[in-house]
Amino acid sequence: MSVPKRGRRATGRPLHSEAPNPVDIHVGARVRLRRTLLGMSQEKLGDALRLTFQQVQKYERGANRISASRLFDLSRVLDVPISFFFDDMSEATMAAAPAEEVCASGIEAAEPDPMAKRETLELVRAYYRIPDAAVRKRLFEMTKVLGKTGGDQSGAEA
Repeated sequence: MSVPKRGRRATGRPLHSEAPNPVDIHVGARVRLRRTLLGMSQEKLGDALRLTFQQVQKYERGANRISASRLFDLSRVLDVPISFFFDDMSEATMAAAPAEEVCASGIEAAEPDPMAKRETLELVRAYYRIPDAAVRKRLFEMTKVLGKTGGDQSGAEA
């Protein structure tokens, strides 16, 4: 029986592909989302975890995989349950978990997560800066109505 070369699978392929695993990318995006919603810098998060901001950047890009203990630490520092990091994961991302086999087959990437966009983060921050709860509620209701109509008010009565 032959032993695989160090750093390679029995098939001869490298243990780590160049592209990050889609699940790692999703988890990293959720770390970035929560950090940004809290108004926390990468440096501040790194300090809380005893990491450099560069390591936080790598986690957020999905370039470095986050261990279970680090995920636990992140959930405590960012004040969210561990499940938060896996919320809203697309079917395509879940299906791509074994990255080398699935991604090589040419599965198309899912739509980008709107929660990871800067525009969404800025909107949420601005919303929570509205001091009057009644105004916030009216804005929320109006936004839901506009979302259902697609923003097209051409057929609305004046």
